[in-house]
Amino acid sequence: MAVIRGEYNLGVSLASSVHQSVPQKWRRPVKQRSRLVRRSGPAHSRIEFAHPSEQEFARFLDYYRIRWVYEPVSFPIAWDGTRVSEMFTPDFYLPEHDLYVELTTMKQSLVTPKNRKLRMLREIYPDVNVRLLYRKDYQQLLAKAGYEALEVQDLRKQDIGSILISPVELETRVRALARKISRDYRGRTIVVVGVLKGVTFFLADLARQIKVPFVIDYLDLRRFAGAQPRERVRIARDIDYPIEGRHVLLVEDIVNTGLTLDYLLSELRERRPASIEVVTLLNRPGRRLVEVPVRYVGFQIPNDYVVGYGLDYRELYRNLPFICALKASVFELDTGAAAPEVVK
Repeated sequence: MAVIRGEYNLGVSLASSVHQSVPQKWRRPVKQRSRLVRRSGPAHSRIEFAHPSEQEFARFLDYYRIRWVYEPVSFPIAWDGTRVSEMFTPDFYLPEHDLYVELTTMKQSLVTPKNRKLRMLREIYPDVNVRLLYRKDYQQLLAKAGYEALEVQDLRKQDIGSILISPVELETRVRALARKISRDYRGRTIVVVGVLKGVTFFLADLARQIKVPFVIDYLDLRRFAGAQPRERVRIARDIDYPIEGRHVLLVEDIVNTGLTLDYLLSELRERRPASIEVVTLLNRPGRRLVEVPVRYVGFQIPNDYVVGYGLDYRELYRNLPFICALKASVFELDTGAAAPEVVK
C-alpha cells in the first residue's frame, strides 16, 4: 500500500545517482500504527485490512503457518528539501524470510506505479528484500517457505484439518534440539538409535545438525493384540551396535501413552548403557498412561491424528514437508471406525 506525503516533485525525486547524498537519518523507515482491531481469533481476523485481497493473503499465510506483520513500516522514497514528500508502505513483512511483500493485480494502471516505487525503494534501501506479488505467485512463495509446490498441489485439502507445524518451524526447532544435544554431550561419543519408521525424516535432519561424534543404529517394533499393554509390542529388528558402556540417545517421532517407550527403555537398560536419554519430535502428555523420561521435546501437540514429515496414515502422507492434522472423515471412510489407535 503506497502512502503519499505531499506533492511528488520530479525535480527532487531520487534517482540512483542522487540518493546516496541523502543523509542516513532521513532514510530511516517509519514505524506504522497497529491495525489490530481484536485480540482473539485467527490472526487474519484481528486486523483491519485496507483491501479484501490483503485479508485473503493473510488467511493464506495463516493456513500455511507463515508468520506475517501487516504494514509494519513506511520507507521514505522522495524528499522536498528536508521534508518527506513520498513514502512507500509494503503490505506485509514475513520475518522468517526477511521479506517485504506488496500485493498487486494484473491491472496495468496499478502495476506501473507500484513498480516505479519498488525501483526507488531498492535504489535507496539496497539491503531491503522486497517483491511485488501477484496471485499467481503464491505457489512460489510456498516453495520459499519450504512447501514444495508439487506436494501442495497434490494434497487434497479435504483430507487435511489444519497445518500444525510448518517447514520453517520444523527446521528451526530441530536445529535448536541439535544444539542442546551437542552441548549436553560435549566431549562424548553417542549412539543415536532411531525407532522406525516414522522417525526417518526427523532423525536425518537432527543428525545433520549434531556436532559431537556419534554412530547411528535403528530398531523396529512389531505391534499385535495382547492381553496386557506390555505384551502388545516386541522388537522386530534389533540394533546391531553394542551399547554397553555407551551413551545412548533414543530418537522417537511421537510419544503418546508412553507404553511403547517404557518397554523400549526397559529392554535397552538391560544392556547396561552408560546413559540413555530420549528425544522426541512430538509429545502428547495428555495421553500418557505411563510416566517416561523424555529429555528433549520438539513440539507438544493436541490429540488430532497427525501426518507428514515421516508420520503416515496407511503409509501415505510421509513425504509432506509439514505436520498436519488428518480429518476424521479420511479414516472413517477407510475403516468405518474412529481414529486409528496409536499406542506409542
